[in-house]
Amino acid sequence: MSALAIRERGGESVRETSRLTWRKRMSFGLKRLALPLFAGALAALGFPPLHFLPVLPLAFFILLRSVDRAPTMRGAAAAGFAFGLGLHTVGLYWLINAVLIRASDFWWFVPFPSLGCALILAPFAAVPAALCRLAPAGWRRGVLFAGLWTLCDMGRLFLFSGFTWNPLGSDWAFHGLVGDILIQPSAWIGVDGLTLVTVLMAVLLPLGRRFVFLCGMVLLVWIVAGATRFYETGHEISQAEAGHQPVVVLVQGNVTEMEKISRTDIQTIFDRYLRLTQQGVARGVDIAMKAPGAAPPVVYVWPETAYPGVLEEDGLSRTVIARAASGANEGMIGTLGTGPDGRWRNSVVAIDSAGRFLERYDKARLVPFGEYQPPFLPLQIVPGGGMTPGPGPISWHLPGLSDVGPLICYEVIFSGHVVNRHDRPAWLVNVTNDAWYGNSAGPRQHLAAVRLRAVEEGLPVARAANTGVTIVYDARGHEMGRLDWGVEGTLVRTMPPPLSPTLFARFGQTIPVILCVFAMGIAMLRPRAGYIKSISG
Repeated sequence: MSALAIRERGGESVRETSRLTWRKRMSFGLKRLALPLFAGALAALGFPPLHFLPVLPLAFFILLRSVDRAPTMRGAAAAGFAFGLGLHTVGLYWLINAVLIRASDFWWFVPFPSLGCALILAPFAAVPAALCRLAPAGWRRGVLFAGLWTLCDMGRLFLFSGFTWNPLGSDWAFHGLVGDILIQPSAWIGVDGLTLVTVLMAVLLPLGRRFVFLCGMVLLVWIVAGATRFYETGHEISQAEAGHQPVVVLVQGNVTEMEKISRTDIQTIFDRYLRLTQQGVARGVDIAMKAPGAAPPVVYVWPETAYPGVLEEDGLSRTVIARAASGANEGMIGTLGTGPDGRWRNSVVAIDSAGRFLERYDKARLVPFGEYQPPFLPLQIVPGGGMTPGPGPISWHLPGLSDVGPLICYEVIFSGHVVNRHDRPAWLVNVTNDAWYGNSAGPRQHLAAVRLRAVEEGLPVARAANTGVTIVYDARGHEMGRLDWGVEGTLVRTMPPPLSPTLFARFGQTIPVILCVFAMGIAMLRPRAGYIKSISG
């Protein structure tokens, strides 16, 4: 055999060995990522409506063990990416329902909403997994990870038009009195502060008995502080004067998304809202007349895009609505709007008792891939190129009514960004349409965000939802009444008074940022070896 042939055969052998080595590495790498992927999916069980918090210490233990065992920082980032992929794919599974409504047109897109969003969000888990290796393994790495995780989670505010859905702090928003107490600390540190404490406890609990005791003490203080605030502010609310707080009539038409899309029964849907409004306002007027002192104003609210056209430009429809709502002082109607550029806007308008136009608010935070299309997408997914956003939170000063801050659907999820800090309202109204997502976890996760905003800002919230859940929360996040999913009807309640601005309402997300930096500073300090040994046991 010639020397050339021997060299060629040797080269083929090297290439074959290289291919086998690459395949083995790929197989080994995928197996290594399977565990954090599973852990992320497991952690999603903590989100509303399940609130299965005991899975979090196990899930984060698996993630940090994978980070510890990764040979490089890149490997640690891959483990974090896998964890985030599992967390958000399961946590956002319900996004598929929006595509299934129009499956005949977008059947090819069915696998992408949940998985696609998870792929975009997963890097926000990869960064803290990689950078936490800057601290030694153990409690210091866990504390650094918790601070980094929370900062990165807050960073989702700047992703496209923002996507801060499902912070881990919302896991504490249990239904009922237990949740009322557990979410009270958000009045001081916001939901992101709750996320920081949640991750800290999840990563420290598996490290030994001393940390179990420490976390137990933190939880005990959390419960005592939450209960104290809940009952003290409850007394404050009961003693406060209602002022111009209105009787609200929240209309839930229970219109399916197929009915809205087909537009074949527009008149039937409009008549349904008129009928429900007439019935609800009659009850509202009766409640107002029985109130001690001067009768409070009566306000009716229709959900997001309940009116299918541009109500601001339709004087006849406004007059018809006002006649159906005879006895009410004002109405707030979810509708469409147009701007000077001619593009659509998602709006809510206020009209008076004669149907005259008073105010309009345009949704400021648009849903990525639903109302807003990121410019990098090569395919036109959002019809018409999407909507135009409004300028941001405002307060309406309507005649005879306490100041109100309107919010449309998705933008209520943005902690610290729902109120005009220079013109604080006395209550918030949120109009929404969750019909796209069916009777799934999605509307319940959305509801948890509404409740947390009430506590953070110290403001009561009235929420009108097309298919549910329509609800009123007081300024503590305590439920005053609801219409559940899939019910046609009206919810009539007198709005509770606001509380004084909370610590979070005054300083916003500066507080959780400072807490994160403080935690990261502790993790990166290098105390004496004996001190570290004594703490870690």
